[in-house]
Amino acid sequence: MPLIERIDCQIPATCAGMRLDQALAGLFPTYSRSRLQQWLKAGQLRVNGAICRPRDAVVGGERVSGDLVLEIETAAIAQDIPLAIIYEDADLLVINKPAGLVAHPAAGNRDGTLVNALLHHAPELAALPRAGLVHRLDKDTTGLLIVARRLPAYTVLVEQLQARAIEREYLAVVNGTPVAGGSVDAPIGRHPVDRQRMAVTPGGKPAVTHYRVLRRFRAHTLLRVKLETGRTHQIRVHLAHIRLPLVGDPVYGGRPHLLPGAAPDCIAVIQGFRRQALHAERLALAHPATGDWLQWQAETPADLAELIAKLGEDADDENA
Repeated sequence: MPLIERIDCQIPATCAGMRLDQALAGLFPTYSRSRLQQWLKAGQLRVNGAICRPRDAVVGGERVSGDLVLEIETAAIAQDIPLAIIYEDADLLVINKPAGLVAHPAAGNRDGTLVNALLHHAPELAALPRAGLVHRLDKDTTGLLIVARRLPAYTVLVEQLQARAIEREYLAVVNGTPVAGGSVDAPIGRHPVDRQRMAVTPGGKPAVTHYRVLRRFRAHTLLRVKLETGRTHQIRVHLAHIRLPLVGDPVYGGRPHLLPGAAPDCIAVIQGFRRQALHAERLALAHPATGDWLQWQAETPADLAELIAKLGEDADDENA
């Protein structure tokens, strides 16, 4: 059964002279202007019972009504895949994503993804863009993800994300030992040669990453990283750009930094860490319906905790 959203309202006199789609976008900020245009053209939204064009001018006082059929996502199938749910209510979910779980179905990953799991847990997500996923994490990045359960919540959360009002903090273990924390303000776009990679490039989109030092080891550092923007591979690209690549990053990380004189088990952990050492640890936002400030923290995954512990033991032995 398709999901139906009922609309019935009057256009206020203050909208007089506006385009119809412009007036409706102001009245219904939870829907995009392009979606409202589609509904007008399809006759799902009517003005005084008549089909009108998006560009038609309004005078104020018109009655807008319609039963909006929300599109159902049919590309992905529901699959019973376990989810680590940190928080859940009628408007949103917060998921702790494990390493190895792809967010969206794509070529080579048609099933077994987070979207497949979400559609099984909450079938109503089929009516939302991207099954309600407000942002993404790379396949091998662990940690917290926001999922909207209703279209109004989705729109509000996306707007918060675009306004940089959602706080996202990560733990990262990098090769190298910076003197202090700092910020990277450098545009990110497709790599000019390897289109599968991202890179700092003059024609890219603005991107800002903040980082501070939590602990230095002999040849590595544990950082807390805070995103101001959310570009693809942003943390991985920015840290590699300042020559602090993530441990284990198969795309941007380079060769692992091995420690002369380190214990064999420490070297084995460094060499065996085959994913980017990145964990979305903390998330904070204003609830899309109530406005209440909420925050969550995800426990450090076992493999990253072991890496940090072994690097710490090595540093302590060196200083003993």
